[in-house]
Amino acid sequence: MTLTSQTLDTLASTAAVTPLAIGPVRTAFVAVFVLVGAFFLLVGTVGLLRLPDVYNRMHATSKATTLGAASMFLANVAYFGVLGEGLTALVGIVFLFLTAPTGAHMISRSAQKMGVEFADGATWPGGESRPDEPADADADPSDD
Repeated sequence: MTLTSQTLDTLASTAAVTPLAIGPVRTAFVAVFVLVGAFFLLVGTVGLLRLPDVYNRMHATSKATTLGAASMFLANVAYFGVLGEGLTALVGIVFLFLTAPTGAHMISRSAQKMGVEFADGATWPGGESRPDEPADADADPSDD
């Protein structure tokens, strides 16, 4: 079999996916996923710029941008289908959901160990002392 320019053009035209080829319903799903993803990515970026300390910034970026990126990946799946590029996007979603919480936890623990305090007088849950500080040896637990 020899490849002529006509054969290559035929292969290229059948391999290309256009918005008209996927239909109006799938196009609407793609548009919704992209808009939702863009919204969450914008919220995460605004949170990164506006929130006062590393803990709040980490929370905003890890939650909102994970949802935004996952929504963009779902738009990819809706556009290309579950096989091929869509499967790569699904693997990306799994990887993102496994690594984003781990990274956020590592950033939070590093900030805590460096002694970064909360903004505006907020305290650690459960009391005034930080979780990595030892409790008072003189305190009697029955006093509570």
